[in-house]
Amino acid sequence: MKAYDGMYIDGAWRPAAGPDVIEVVNPADEQVIATVPAGTVEDVDAAVRAARAALPGWAATPPAERAARLAALRDVLVARQDEIAETVTAELGSPLKLSGAVHAGVPIAVTGSYAELAATYAFEERTGNSTILHEPVGVVGAITPWNYPLHQIVAKTAPALAAGCTVVVKPAEDTPLVARLFAEAVHEAGIPAGVFNLVTGLGPVAGQALAEHPGVDLVSFTGSTAVGRRIGAIATGMVKKVALELGGKSANVILPSADLARAVNVGVANVMSNSGQTCSAWTRMLVHHDRYDEAVELAAAAAAKYGDRIGPLVNAKQQERVRGYIEKGVAEGARLVAGGPGSPHEKGYHVSPTVFADVTPEMTIAQEEIFGPVLSILRYTDEEDALRIANGTVYGLAGAVWAGDEAEAVAFARRMETGQVDINGGRFNPLAPFGGYKQSGVGRELGTHGLTEYLQTKSLQF
Repeated sequence: MKAYDGMYIDGAWRPAAGPDVIEVVNPADEQVIATVPAGTVEDVDAAVRAARAALPGWAATPPAERAARLAALRDVLVARQDEIAETVTAELGSPLKLSGAVHAGVPIAVTGSYAELAATYAFEERTGNSTILHEPVGVVGAITPWNYPLHQIVAKTAPALAAGCTVVVKPAEDTPLVARLFAEAVHEAGIPAGVFNLVTGLGPVAGQALAEHPGVDLVSFTGSTAVGRRIGAIATGMVKKVALELGGKSANVILPSADLARAVNVGVANVMSNSGQTCSAWTRMLVHHDRYDEAVELAAAAAAKYGDRIGPLVNAKQQERVRGYIEKGVAEGARLVAGGPGSPHEKGYHVSPTVFADVTPEMTIAQEEIFGPVLSILRYTDEEDALRIANGTVYGLAGAVWAGDEAEAVAFARRMETGQVDINGGRFNPLAPFGGYKQSGVGRELGTHGLTEYLQTKSLQF
């Protein structure tokens, strides 16, 4: 076990203000692998003060130079990709292959995309007799989750730095080690002192202190809708900007003309990826009643192949939460066709890949975010019924549509109340905006839309 010291503040590792520590547990074997400092209000204040002091200089740095620093950061992340993957596997439990390709690979791509955007974005434009300036919003407080620990830090930090903002990150307490590694990469990339700061700690202490700090101009949070509401209330009360990427209960709509086997297999893989700990996972599969039984059989067979291929859930609390939802699904009359509340392993916070059939739209497992490897399959009678079910939750983060004709799928997707829809298995695009409708959040991440979240607008008339 390694005991890590200090917070990354103003370009250096500084001793924490308090003596308390957070234990980092490997969810695969339930062993403590490290401790990190539990940040206090004083630590957050020091980090915010450093960010405020660095803001004028970084905001005035030419965009081309900010782009160069982000490109250097990308290069450091590339050089340390294997270390990143191993770190995420140790603290999150994800299989090493997934950690390398997704947990390390996607943040590298996103960092590179913002290096390019910083160099090409029109931070100044002329309209009539006005010059429009797009200026950094200021100090950003970023509160990030554990499920994609590095990606979520990068998805907030990279656009903020590209915009000329300075940042204080409070990472999730379950996965702070890769956040520390990222701070090292920032330092190695030559990003000036105070531009990026890291405070590890608990949400109710360090997270709340960051959201409430008067020196923070924008709070960017990814996590549960319940916590997002509290952070939104704090930010609104202080009249500061907020960006919230929250929960989801996304629908995977398989229209009658679709390639059913492909749609089902990709849909199951989507739900099982990262052990189901993905806010945008397509956890509701909607199938026409004429092909329903075939889809259920295909899904059950596909899920059975994931028993030894997915990692554990992040902690014991999450394991019990997911098991509770599975038990509730059975109690409410859904039919278990794969998996169940048991674990396929003796050690670790595992839950079996689980598929429910005969799920109706009002059931708890069809309405609430489970955040585990659990798929619900629902019947629909016609396209209007499918649309009603797809749009029939408080969430609207992501989704998918499958059809034999792409135009048919696109037409359906246009009517879905959700922020991102994959058509016939469309691949991930790091330049496309990501974010939700309804209770799934406020604002967008990634690409140009993600950059503009960290900008404010000024007009000069002459």
